[in-house]
Amino acid sequence: MSKYILAIDQGTTSSRAIIYNSALQALTTAQQELPLSYPEPGWVEQNPQQIWQSVLGCIKQALQQLALKPTDIAAIGITNQRETTLLWHKASGKTLYPAIVWQDRRTAKQCQQLKDTGCEPMLQQKTGLLADPYFSATKLGWLLDNIPGARALAEAGELCFGTVDCYLLWQLTGGKVHATDASNASRTLLFNINSQRWDDELLQLFDIPAAIFPQVMDNAAHFGITDPHILGANIPILSMIGDQQAALLGQACISPGMSKSTYGTGCFAVVNTGATVMLSQHKLLSTLAWRLEGQSTYALEGSIFMAGATVQWLRDKLGIIQQASDTEALAQQSSYQQTELLIPAFTGLGTPYWRPEINAALFGMTRDTGRAELATAALCSVAYQSRDLLSAMLKDGVRVDSLRVDGGMTANRWYLQALADLSQTPITRCHTTDTTALGAAFLAALQLGYVNNLTDINRIWQSGEQFQPVLPADSAQALYQRWQRACKALIALEL
Repeated sequence: MSKYILAIDQGTTSSRAIIYNSALQALTTAQQELPLSYPEPGWVEQNPQQIWQSVLGCIKQALQQLALKPTDIAAIGITNQRETTLLWHKASGKTLYPAIVWQDRRTAKQCQQLKDTGCEPMLQQKTGLLADPYFSATKLGWLLDNIPGARALAEAGELCFGTVDCYLLWQLTGGKVHATDASNASRTLLFNINSQRWDDELLQLFDIPAAIFPQVMDNAAHFGITDPHILGANIPILSMIGDQQAALLGQACISPGMSKSTYGTGCFAVVNTGATVMLSQHKLLSTLAWRLEGQSTYALEGSIFMAGATVQWLRDKLGIIQQASDTEALAQQSSYQQTELLIPAFTGLGTPYWRPEINAALFGMTRDTGRAELATAALCSVAYQSRDLLSAMLKDGVRVDSLRVDGGMTANRWYLQALADLSQTPITRCHTTDTTALGAAFLAALQLGYVNNLTDINRIWQSGEQFQPVLPADSAQALYQRWQRACKALIALEL
């Protein structure tokens, strides 16, 4: 009998396939990096076929690494970059345009118009989200308005809209299933998190035909079976969940008040709010954490658009490091008190500013500014932004006494100490950086009956290294106030 679970973790800059045994121990990982394209300032796109082929390649590589056959896999779980928007032909599966990535800011003016006309309170009440190009609705509207003939095809029911989870499901099932999960649906700005359905008023506001939408399912459910021509076997797909919600589960944050922060391409701090939709007064997002057997658990989220992507910028655009891990040794040569301060608004500023039009800036350069100072400024910028999120949560009445962290950046011990110091919050690194994939695998295991309920995640989650603040609170506050002044100055500049 097949006992292995395959988790697909399709992220912004890479795709991964991780195979777990029935005890949810990771046995092997295959990974492929993915390129992004920037055809115009503020635009961020990906090639859908490259996304799909990278996932397929990772699956095959992971199977080969363990000498497994596709029939050895009992189930597949999918987790994915959220909000990234695709549109494809129902008949052929061919996409009409590149995937518009969640970081894309091309619809910033339209979102500002929604704010100016007073639509944002209604949007927040229905979706928990804000009027921002981050979400799928305006991206989808742009596709329908700018691809010749797309709107007519959509109205005729000949197109499919989906986020990455939905697109991968379509591909894996050979075009037989057009469905998404509740967590990904909740990030589109078109799904009512109270009524748990696509909202007619929102579809009308954004002028989106209902015919193109996928079915919304629970996060642990029978989504479909893989086409044997694709993987060589009929494998059930038993879970789908957005990456940050998956990480919340993978970090065993299953009780209200528990929180995690993931440091991947971006950074996302999420706190479990239980069965309550908590609408933020300080520009955090209310989102659906997961829906199981029709019962919803909600969360409050703060979103930073550039975390690991800022380190990637040091590597790929400035060429001052060869690999991300180089930043740790460089940062050890400088200090928090350096004059250099980077605001990495390369794709605008997220929580709590929500200013998509702002560009990045580097303050405080001197003749002594070099590689070490730039690396330190990049790492500290993520810590300062994390404090922005935790401060907003505190203002909303949610105190985060400790933070569970995961993601690629958490391999950097200097960064984690800086995060503890500058945020004045104890930090616990999970025993694995792969909590996102673990969350998806756990839900598939739940559907298979390998685990009985959510509390079983506590048997699997393990605490790793811990970091306590050692910087005096007044010093951390002074540094944070400097960060806040720099952000205000940049916003006021608005070049």
